[in-house]
Amino acid sequence: MKILGLLGGVSWVSTIDYYKYINTLINKKTNGKEYAECIIYSVNYAEIKRRNAAEDFDGTYKIVADACKHLKNSGANGIVLCANTIHMFADELEHKLDLPVISIAIATADAIQKQGLKKVALLGTKFTMEMDFIKDKIKAQNIEVIIPDDEDKVFIHETIAGELGRGEIVPATKQRYLTIIEKMKNEGAEGIILGCTEIPLLIQQADVDIPVFDTTYLHAEAAVNFAMRD
Repeated sequence: MKILGLLGGVSWVSTIDYYKYINTLINKKTNGKEYAECIIYSVNYAEIKRRNAAEDFDGTYKIVADACKHLKNSGANGIVLCANTIHMFADELEHKLDLPVISIAIATADAIQKQGLKKVALLGTKFTMEMDFIKDKIKAQNIEVIIPDDEDKVFIHETIAGELGRGEIVPATKQRYLTIIEKMKNEGAEGIILGCTEIPLLIQQADVDIPVFDTTYLHAEAAVNFAMRD
């Protein structure tokens, strides 16, 4: 089994889910016999938020790249960036590290394609919603991606950083997210991408009557497939 290197802490809340999902999936696939071999490097989320807010993406990249080098030097055979937003660096990191970086975007696009959907809504940080590093990989599979309006984007971004990234679940926030999802449905979305690894803490499939794509789980599943592949 390959050793997974998890770049966590972005946020620590969803990193827990990654660790849980990866271990439970491997255990299930091996009929209860095995668990994951992995290394976690947890970065300071506050420093990432400060640099991203200032659009100092070079500074964010250095933090992430240095952490990934530690994971590689510690024996990781593949990198799992435990956040959607950090995937803005995925392609460059894979090139510079000469190590596979398991893509959250491709894992999500594959899941959407399996359900035969042609138009989906993407919820996430403003960077994930506005930039193309996730959307392009989904569009490459002939799937249209739409995002909320500016007011809703600000609300989603601020509650990810201010509430969900701290593990805080606020009922009024959940209701607003459901209202936003309803708007996306009215604009033709056939499915909803929970494109921030904290959003599944708030929204689950049972809350929505169209397919929901939990990127945390899908990414963990892709990481397990990589780890167990001969």
